[in-house]
Order: sequence, then C-alpha cells, then structure tokens
Amino acid sequence: MRKKVIISACLLGEFCRYDGKTKKYDELLEYFKEYEIIPFCPEAPLFGTPRERINVMLIDGKKRIVTDETNKDVTQLLEDEILSFIEKNQDADAIVLKSKSPSCGYKTTPVLDQKKEILKYENGIAADLFQSHYKALKIKDELTFSDF
Repeated sequence: MRKKVIISACLLGEFCRYDGKTKKYDELLEYFKEYEIIPFCPEAPLFGTPRERINVMLIDGKKRIVTDETNKDVTQLLEDEILSFIEKNQDADAIVLKSKSPSCGYKTTPVLDQKKEILKYENGIAADLFQSHYKALKIKDELTFSDF
C-alpha cells in the first residue's frame, strides 16, 4: 500500500489561492511521486476563488481568522471544514503545507493585532488542528519538506 501525503492544493498547481493564482512547486511533486497525494485547501470550498484575503488575528488572547476588508470572523467555518477533512483522511503519512498561509502556515504565519500589525509568527488554523490530530507526523512546508 502506498504512503499518503497531504499537500496544500496551491503547491500542487491548483488555482485555489485568494488571488486566484497558484504556487505550484514542482520539486514537491517529484519528491512525493511514489506517494498517494491528497490535496488540501480549506478556504476555496468555503469562500470561492478569488476571494477576500484572511488574516490570523489575536483577539482577546485567542487566535481568530478574520477577513481582511469586511472583518468577518470565519474561524468556526474553517475549523469545521478542516475537521471534516481530517475525519476523512485519518491515515496520512506526511503533511506539507503552504508557508505563511493563514490556514496552512506552519510556524511562519503572521499573527496580527487589531491594527493589523504583526505580533509574532505561529501556525495557521489548519496547521494547529493538524498538529493536534496527527500527533505522530511531522508537518513541513514547501521550504523544508526534503528532510522527511
């Protein structure tokens, strides 16, 4: 049975980013050519493409996902979408997420204050949920995947 890797869909060449673009990373496809690849993007199915940018914001001491222009809190919507994905994909062997993404960033996502100034860099919402559900797996991004 082939190993399975969850990879941010934009890194696979899907046009699912907020700006309608992709961040295809050919080296990633080559590295995981023996794996079954499971594309992941929690934002596109919920908000469409292109869409309003989202940010990770620290509000009352908690990380929340808030739309950039309309200031709508979409944290619960994203959590539900991500948890549904995790439930359907329990047996992954590796995870590679898009760096700096408010959903997928792993230790690289800007966390903003109410004035949208960067406070620190942490995980995006999906990276946090993946870390708590896939405890035995390493999580990497497109810049660090080659040391699995």
